[in-house]
Amino acid sequence: MASILDILNTPAGEALINGASKKTSEEKEKVTSALGMALPLLLGAMKNNARSKEGAANLNAALNSDKHDGSLLEQLQELDPDYLHTEGDKIVNHILGEKQDNISSNLGSALNMDKDKLSAIIKMAAPLILSILGSQKRKDSVSEDGLTDLLGSVLGSNSKHDTSFLETILDRDGDGSIIDDIGGMILGGGKPDKSDGSILGGFTGGK
Repeated sequence: MASILDILNTPAGEALINGASKKTSEEKEKVTSALGMALPLLLGAMKNNARSKEGAANLNAALNSDKHDGSLLEQLQELDPDYLHTEGDKIVNHILGEKQDNISSNLGSALNMDKDKLSAIIKMAAPLILSILGSQKRKDSVSEDGLTDLLGSVLGSNSKHDTSFLETILDRDGDGSIIDDIGGMILGGGKPDKSDGSILGGFTGGK
């Protein structure tokens, strides 16, 4: 099953890693680990927000914007990292609100990374996620009522939109290694101290 973490093995993912590494002066391997946590965490928060009528309406409106039509995926190699950070700051403020400082501190501690650098990586990842979701929404004609299913598919928890998602992000035959290595820690690695056994569950109430 496809997952958001597959993006890290694509040219778009490589461009994001390189840009975030340049922005934070962190090694690419460390940035990759941070993105492995940040991408599903942001999606999980979006899914949690979309459970309310207001949250679903706000996300639907954002994804209908031309800014999130998927074209960013083709432009990442040319984009200034500062642009991604500025755009992502607006998105993350809306998605995570007052929780973002605590999240950055916790993930930064887990990765032995300064929380401000971790925060910058999360913000740079946010526009990429909305671009992927916006592209999928258009391809599969997803309505506001279908956003929870769409988010679940991109998280890798269901396969309803798997085919078109693979067409969006993959340029190779994936062996799932990133999902196995990083995804288990985030989406459920048998750690009883994280509500549902995952880092993500600790921030979304196990949902």
